[in-house]
Amino acid sequence: MKEWIQQFKEKLIKLNDKIEHIATSSDTSKWRITFSVIWNLRLVFFILFLTGLVFVFSIGVGYFASLVKDEPLHSKEDMRKQVYNYEETSEIYFAGDIYIGKIRTDLDRQETELDKVSPTLIQAVLATEDEYFYEHSGIVPKAVLRGLIQDFTNAQTQTGGSTLTQQLIKNQILTNEVSYERKAREILLAFRLEHFMTKDEILEAYLNIIPYGRNASGRNIAGVETAAQGIFGISASELNLPQAAYIAGIPQAPFAHTPFTQKGQIKSPEGLKPGIERMKTVLYRMKEVGYITEEEYKEAINYDITKDFREPEAQSFDNYPYLTFEIERRAKEIMARILAERDGIDPKRLDEEENLYEKYIILADRDVRSGGYRIYTTIDKDMYDAMNKAAKEFKYYGHTFTKKEIDPETNEEVEVPVPVQVGSILIENNTGKILSFVGGRDFEITELNHATQAYRSNGSTMKPLLVYAPAIEYGLIGAGSPVVDVKFVRKSDGYAPSNYYVNEERGVIPAREALAHSQNLTAVRLYDQIIDRRPAEFLEKMKFSKLTKGDYENLATSIGALEIGTTVEENTNAFATFANGGKFIEAYMIEKIVDVDGNVIFEHKPEPVEVFSPETSYIITDMLRDVLEYGTAVRARTSLKFSSDFAAKTGTSQDTKDIWIVGYNPNVSLGVWLGYDQPRTLFQFNNRYFHPSTRGNLLWAALMNAAYDVNPELIGTKERFKQPEDVVTASFCGISGMAPSKACSDAGLVRSDLFIRKFVPTVADNSLISAETNTVNINGESYLALDTTPVEFTLASSGLSLNQEFAEKMLGRLGGDPNKLLGDKSLKIVTAKEFQPDDVAPQPVNATIQGNTLSWSQSSSNDVVGYRIYNMSNGERQLFASVRSGENLSIAVNGGVYSVVAVDITGLESPLSNLVTIGVTEQPTPDNGEDNFDDELGDIPMFPDDIEFDPDMNNEQMGNTNSRRNSRNNNENDYNE
Repeated sequence: MKEWIQQFKEKLIKLNDKIEHIATSSDTSKWRITFSVIWNLRLVFFILFLTGLVFVFSIGVGYFASLVKDEPLHSKEDMRKQVYNYEETSEIYFAGDIYIGKIRTDLDRQETELDKVSPTLIQAVLATEDEYFYEHSGIVPKAVLRGLIQDFTNAQTQTGGSTLTQQLIKNQILTNEVSYERKAREILLAFRLEHFMTKDEILEAYLNIIPYGRNASGRNIAGVETAAQGIFGISASELNLPQAAYIAGIPQAPFAHTPFTQKGQIKSPEGLKPGIERMKTVLYRMKEVGYITEEEYKEAINYDITKDFREPEAQSFDNYPYLTFEIERRAKEIMARILAERDGIDPKRLDEEENLYEKYIILADRDVRSGGYRIYTTIDKDMYDAMNKAAKEFKYYGHTFTKKEIDPETNEEVEVPVPVQVGSILIENNTGKILSFVGGRDFEITELNHATQAYRSNGSTMKPLLVYAPAIEYGLIGAGSPVVDVKFVRKSDGYAPSNYYVNEERGVIPAREALAHSQNLTAVRLYDQIIDRRPAEFLEKMKFSKLTKGDYENLATSIGALEIGTTVEENTNAFATFANGGKFIEAYMIEKIVDVDGNVIFEHKPEPVEVFSPETSYIITDMLRDVLEYGTAVRARTSLKFSSDFAAKTGTSQDTKDIWIVGYNPNVSLGVWLGYDQPRTLFQFNNRYFHPSTRGNLLWAALMNAAYDVNPELIGTKERFKQPEDVVTASFCGISGMAPSKACSDAGLVRSDLFIRKFVPTVADNSLISAETNTVNINGESYLALDTTPVEFTLASSGLSLNQEFAEKMLGRLGGDPNKLLGDKSLKIVTAKEFQPDDVAPQPVNATIQGNTLSWSQSSSNDVVGYRIYNMSNGERQLFASVRSGENLSIAVNGGVYSVVAVDITGLESPLSNLVTIGVTEQPTPDNGEDNFDDELGDIPMFPDDIEFDPDMNNEQMGNTNSRRNSRNNNENDYNE
């Protein structure tokens, strides 16, 4: 400004000297006065104009200053950081660095460097957008003035006046707001930026940030590299002249000039016309500036650019929607913790503070989508494709219902399908890598990933995780130890579980068999014995993420009744713990994340957690082999096209609303779940789709076969699970689980199976008593007879008797019927209690006669073992018959006078009942003597001579037949059973 004023002053002095010379000349003397007046007037007007110009300039400067007064003074570092914030789109990859696609975002951008951009494209941009870029200092004053005049005059044609520097400022630091304030700030910052960055740096930044419409996928794009790839399918360095001109012309009206629609389709010829015309304009300007010759120009405008447009392509979201969403979700979880740690916040707080978690998830979402990261996953592309193809082709899911919904776009009622959904996941055991998964039947129906995000009851697949493995770990059982399959009703709340077949009670059975056949009662009873040790903590170690307080305390948790549930990923990952010798290795999908500069900002590192011992893991694995051999997963094994050392467990939730099967070999674990999103029974249309459990078996095999076809060495490994040294085979009594006793051996109840060495039974079995046992029935209960109990009222058993105390121990605090302990076994074990007598004679009964049937009432005493019927016709007691307690209180009699007495367990009789007569006119005087009948018992024959007795008759038959004995037999020994 000072130089300009000095030059102006010098010109005024020269002009004044010339005027002075003319004024003093003799030839102009007569015009001197007139000229002097005119000159002075012109000088006055010029001074006034100059003063006004300075005034207006000052006002302009002041106004400009007022517009930028609130603009902070940006430092060099701050401005460069904002300019280089390109928000580059992140990319995702399969295992093996196989490209999947880009993360979903509103703008797709890929950074490049200036030396990797075609010089032709650079020339096209400069000729079109900023011809004097390398000459100006950030702005072109005449362009700014032209723009102001056009704005003040409201001209229809707006030529624009922004340099590349100004456009960079507008896009990266300011906004697109239309106002004088924003324009003033833009000019000020453009001046500053020119001092902080070189021209090439500014140009490179500009080429990376400017929007270029849409690519062949219909996504919004920015940056010349993204434009070249997205529109022509080549790099920005490979563009020819027409292609470069076409791209350079797009920014003026990106969505009008782009060749693609929002759906990624090529526009109609009419729709392509604006972009082609703009390309020709760019070519003309390049010619005018001198970048191309007339010949090159003519050749380029006749070039058919439409043949170079790339074919529409599907986005990664279109081909792999479940996978894309899952990778995004996991990447955000990882980045949220990285960002929190950068801010000095302990990442663990995100698990504890919901608001903090939400904050960093939002920040992570933005960062993942626009940070230009390369996200590498563990997913095997071929395996993922094969498994999802097999799932799509599976025919036996079950019935698809329909429901009515309101379409949010049309606000009309529409009918939508409600199919049986599927979730499945394949995990590599020793690394935790998620190799593949099936997220659902159709992403268009529901976006919920049923493999990783659907929480459901895991049914009987819970049994090995929460019941049998912990019981083995605690030393409570071995593989074949006896467990109790007997019903119970919990007194506190009436809880009464049952097996899948409601009326089934198998009694005492081996744990191996109970697990193979998925018996509920054994699992609940066994869990009740260990629940006080909080075995749900094993689930916690294996990352069951939704455990509640009730899950630690409820017996029903043992059979999968979680209050919230678990996912297929969590459940399958837990089973992989057994395959890993008891070490839990958390499943993962994100292998590493690399930033735009190539720095690895995250890389997964496994952290194994000791959950079970190797011995427990092997034993439970051996038990689960039986599930496939003869248990609930036989159909899965027979449907495989290959053999391997597999172990598995099936599961069914309440009312068959969920079907599960999880199986593993030494290399991989595969879990499968079937069910409706809104739980309803799968137990329907079985004739068409098979039994629900069979469907699960068949699908598991189909998915495993699909994975095997891709990688038979990994999936079909011939390696077998190795038995640890401290897993031994030991003998034990099958009824008690204790070391074999002679009685157990004599009964043929000794079994052998796997134990952890330190838990092998050493205490000899004491549950069985090998002896003759006499019992009596009192009020429906069986009790051991006393030495004084009359033999006529006892039932004799030869063989084994189960110690009553031990029977109660086996039934535990849940109780149950001890008579069900042996189920349907041929061996009969008598269970009886000891009765404490009171040494008081029982209360008398009342007798009645109807026809020739004598009946009597039940004695009110609680220790009566039976009744004696006396014939009193001769005035003396003559034993007519004896009837055991629990049998009919009536008997057929002949003519005569009769009386009945009750007999207690000690042998004491009640007083005689009233006399009843049949076919006799004179009644004898009753003898109510108090003599003990036992003193005379030896002289009284028990059976009449004309009654035949079968010595092989069993106890029940004897009770029905001999209770109505009406005579005596001379051979008393024939009565003994």
